[in-house]
Amino acid sequence: MMNFFGSWSNMGMFPFQTGAWAWVLAPLTIWSLFWKGLALWRAGRSNQLYWFIALLVINTAGILEIIYLLAFAKDKLVFTTKSKRRR
Repeated sequence: MMNFFGSWSNMGMFPFQTGAWAWVLAPLTIWSLFWKGLALWRAGRSNQLYWFIALLVINTAGILEIIYLLAFAKDKLVFTTKSKRRR
């Protein structure tokens, strides 16, 4: 049976072999789950129901979650560097 790409047996070759997608999707999934979990936890603890629902429903590979954590969370995420101890 023919389709747009040719025969069904060649579907795994377009655009990559099937196993190659795992190398792209696995890190993206881990990245997204980390930021989604952190943002949902902060929104839930801060009683920000609308943000919690938006973060739960909308999937943006971590982009919306990072924007929420840096700009809109009640307890904003702050990146700091460790200072050296004085002796």
